[in-house]
Amino acid sequence: MNLRHFFRRSTVTKISKLHGRGLSSYSSGYRFGVATSSCTPPLFHPPGAYHASSFSNGPKNPIFHKPFCRYTHTVQQVNLNDSSSNVDLESENDATMNEFLSRFVWIMRKKLSEAYPDCDKKTIDGMLAIIVEKVVSEMEKGGLEQMTGSAASTPSEDFSEDLWRAVWEVSNVVLQDMEKEKKKEKMKIFLQSEEVKEMYRFAGEVGIRGDMLRELRFKWARQKMEESEFYESLEQLHKEDAQTESPGKEHLRKEIAGGEEGVEMMIMWVKVADKVHKSSEVMWPQEPKPISGRCKLVTDKILSLQEADDPAPLLREWIGLLQPSRVDWIAFLDRLKEQNSHIYFKIAELVLGEESFHANVRDYSKLIDSLAKENRLEDAERILTKMNENGILPDVITLTIVVHMYCKSGNLDRAKEAFESSRAHGFQPDMKVYNSMIRAYVNAGQPKLGESLMREMETRDIKPTKEIYMALLRSFAQVGDVNGADRISTTMQFAGFQPSQESCALMVEACERAGNLDQARHNFDQMMKLGHKPDDRCTASMIAAYEKKNLLDKALNLLLELEKDGIEPGLLLILFLLIGSASWSFLMKLNRY
Repeated sequence: MNLRHFFRRSTVTKISKLHGRGLSSYSSGYRFGVATSSCTPPLFHPPGAYHASSFSNGPKNPIFHKPFCRYTHTVQQVNLNDSSSNVDLESENDATMNEFLSRFVWIMRKKLSEAYPDCDKKTIDGMLAIIVEKVVSEMEKGGLEQMTGSAASTPSEDFSEDLWRAVWEVSNVVLQDMEKEKKKEKMKIFLQSEEVKEMYRFAGEVGIRGDMLRELRFKWARQKMEESEFYESLEQLHKEDAQTESPGKEHLRKEIAGGEEGVEMMIMWVKVADKVHKSSEVMWPQEPKPISGRCKLVTDKILSLQEADDPAPLLREWIGLLQPSRVDWIAFLDRLKEQNSHIYFKIAELVLGEESFHANVRDYSKLIDSLAKENRLEDAERILTKMNENGILPDVITLTIVVHMYCKSGNLDRAKEAFESSRAHGFQPDMKVYNSMIRAYVNAGQPKLGESLMREMETRDIKPTKEIYMALLRSFAQVGDVNGADRISTTMQFAGFQPSQESCALMVEACERAGNLDQARHNFDQMMKLGHKPDDRCTASMIAAYEKKNLLDKALNLLLELEKDGIEPGLLLILFLLIGSASWSFLMKLNRY
């Protein structure tokens, strides 16, 4: 006979309400029925030496006392075998009860076995039968609901204090586990919802990866679950309210006026009203307060301030007059930025510290971006420092802005720090960030580090632009790195960019700076075959290569060949030679020829 047959429907309802909501109806797979004909061991109160004995220190050979030697003829032996074939025929409440009892017996059996290691299975089953019967009787009286969450309960007449405490502790653990299981199953449903999947895909597309992406997905699913639970509770309240007509409502008001039940209901309705109010704010955004009278005069004074003026006194007066909310601050800052951009940055920085503004990470990032565009690096760094001091962590947008800012200012170390920080947070750089970092490396004379980022872009299927390739090629040419320049030139061709006059001229320049005359002439001839005419800069590089080897006749022949082909060197050739490595004596010899 299954234990659930001992319970009335009212008991099932009481168990379901223990945590304010129905417990999980998912069966754990542990099925059982209870009992055996067995005497109770001395962990129950006998009239003897073991009356106050500890549950954990019970005797190894339990002695059965006649006053407490009871036979449970109404139940059968405890059986934990799986009987899932009957689950489909049970109602939801029966499944909930079976879930509770199966978990309870499973844990309690272990505790009894540990406390009485010398007792055989039949004796342990007898103990379980009596314990479960007592728990059932308390459920019938509503005792379990009253005692849930208590660390220690008043001992029963039959059980020792330690056993009674253990019973209630196990009951609490079981109920908490069932509630967690229910939430976990519900969470799985929302993790697979279309809205959460869509946000997850979008976050991945903008570059969010790793642990942060997983955390965001669980956060969005939890928010959707809380939103669903809120609307379910609201719908339930509406149904209850609809069932209560005018006489009932009058009676409800009287109950609310006094008594603990009325207070609890009032608190519940206050919470509902707050949530409804917040929801309405999202659907219908607030409008800024109208500014008039003295507040308008103060506003005009602020708008007319000069950059050197201190806006703090007028701003405090304005706050006292208007008592602004966030929407008022935003409207005021937009107007200030439009009409007086010089004083805007000062006031925007002050506003970030105002409690009524409720500054978030986006407010900081917008101000930092505006300051960076105005080349106000120190001010932007000060805002970034305040942001960290206030415990607001930079997001991907803020870190991207910081990377661009430091790259533009030439502060490579700070740019690298911001770049690595963004990747440590799981953010993947986009094309703009890569472009800024590569140009920063190029400007710092470190083209190899820029090339490594270019290779990283290729592995992520982000195609570098022609401008990135040319910037790297130009940097390799300036330092005379022929191998690096050749790698970039070859990669450009594989990427679909054909050699241009500029790229060929840069290859000639790289070879000239490296002192590789033959390779320089090869690249020069290759450029001519491709139909590109050498400009004065390219010609100067070639002549400088001959000058390093003191081959004046070959330099002159080159100029004569160019003249036959209709390419006449201009004054820029002499300028490039003077700027380059050609000596004055070499130029004089060319002039005599």
